[in-house]
Amino acid sequence: MQIAGHEIVIDGKFPKIARLADEWYEDVIDPESLRKRLLEEKINADIFSFWQRMPDIEPLFDYYREWEYIAALPIKSYDHWWKTKIKSRTRGLVRKALKRGIVIRECEYDDEFVKGMTDIFNETPIRQGKPFWHFGKDFDTVKREFSRYLFRESLIGAFYEGELIGFVMLADAGKFALPGQIISKIQHRNKAPNNALIAKVVEICDQRKIPYLIYFYWGDGNLSEFKRRCGFEKIGLPRYYIPLNLNGRMAMKMKLHHGIKGVLPDNMISVLKNIRKSWNNRKSS
Repeated sequence: MQIAGHEIVIDGKFPKIARLADEWYEDVIDPESLRKRLLEEKINADIFSFWQRMPDIEPLFDYYREWEYIAALPIKSYDHWWKTKIKSRTRGLVRKALKRGIVIRECEYDDEFVKGMTDIFNETPIRQGKPFWHFGKDFDTVKREFSRYLFRESLIGAFYEGELIGFVMLADAGKFALPGQIISKIQHRNKAPNNALIAKVVEICDQRKIPYLIYFYWGDGNLSEFKRRCGFEKIGLPRYYIPLNLNGRMAMKMKLHHGIKGVLPDNMISVLKNIRKSWNNRKSS
């Protein structure tokens, strides 16, 4: 729904949380006016949540807030990243990719590229211990779904012997860039294509004078380790929660605005994640 010039989406069952659909790409300049409009429109939500985008990391508003941790890479230059932000192991992986025949280049969104994307998506139903949500999609579905945001995206492909084995969809968010999708074929993982893709993305950001590369949330596990080795830093951004009704106030008081994860201890969440990963891997095999 469109409210005050923003596309608003509502997530969850209890509490129902309203937020900007494109919160990675838009700022909330006047949250109080937007809060009032949400109440006037009588939307079916209990809480309104928004955050501050990079580089505004100091809290600007006097609402209840928590810290949301993202993976951010400040970019001074490609040379600075290569020499000071990554260690010899990561530099070695980038060199390894090139020595093993990986070619990285910017691409057009044509049928050949979409066919390569579809092949990558359908390589395996499980990635990072979770069901992969693009698995099973056909060519037409992939072409339609990934064409929606081409107006703000650049495509970078990783090729081996002419075959697309990995790619990044690099989105321009104004204040920073986002690798909206970075993925490669598992069968070619030993050639380190993702490291070579990240190196190319940093080079492009340097050329375009983009000051930050944001790899979404920090998280945990192997993906966060990959981000750390590629020079990304864990940076906290203030996220605000504004109750819109009694349900919202009750949910926040009971720490339910994060769902069931908000009331479970961290060690229990870790155990459940490991159980889920083992179960998904077992189903896949």
